[in-house]
Amino acid sequence: MNFSWLTDPFYQQYLWTGFVNTLWLVAVSGTLGLALAIALALAQIRGPRPLAMAVRGFTTVIRGTPLLVQLFFFYDGVGRLLPEIPGVRDSLIWPLLRDPFFYGALTFTISVGAYTGEVLRGALLSVPDGELAAGRAFGLSRWQVLHRLWLPRAIQLCLPTLTGEAILLLKSVPLVSTIAMMDLLKAANLVRDETFLVYEPLLLIAGIYIALTLILTGVMRVVEHRFPGARPAAPRRRRLLPG
Repeated sequence: MNFSWLTDPFYQQYLWTGFVNTLWLVAVSGTLGLALAIALALAQIRGPRPLAMAVRGFTTVIRGTPLLVQLFFFYDGVGRLLPEIPGVRDSLIWPLLRDPFFYGALTFTISVGAYTGEVLRGALLSVPDGELAAGRAFGLSRWQVLHRLWLPRAIQLCLPTLTGEAILLLKSVPLVSTIAMMDLLKAANLVRDETFLVYEPLLLIAGIYIALTLILTGVMRVVEHRFPGARPAAPRRRRLLPG
């Protein structure tokens, strides 16, 4: 194994840029995707029937098509159609619209929203009606019941599943290497092309992804245990040996 290339500042810059872009994609897509998921879940539960049916159709399409196809649709389809619209190139948002990061974040946000929205919908429906009735009996408004009782309780119920969704998002980020965006996989491929080393760059980013997964899992475990309303773990009983 030859890792001497890691001392070269040129390759270090590749890896650092890919690492930062990976973290930004996960953070932006995860945050915006969760907000979208809440809106989609509430639209299906409390929205008018036409809106609920439209949202259900949207989530079905997103969950039924490959993520890579969606990425190509937004980057190669929408991304090349927008410059043809008069005035877009001269607008203030043009620097954003020509950046591959925007299309990667948009694709992942929609995907996270669709998948997590269904998870939250099930969690919201799992909250006992008695808890919501108790909130209303205390004089809470509908908005207060939603953001102080119903939604936090639902998130608490599905936190382990949200942890899995966050890990899946992290592992989906390498797909952006197909749209000329620098991420960890793109950086590793550039190193492979220039050094003719096959395994070492891939092993390095595999180790980085494993470390990021462990960190993300640990953070979500802490959130799960410290989330408002979480029950403390029951103490383990010592099993007595016979005799």
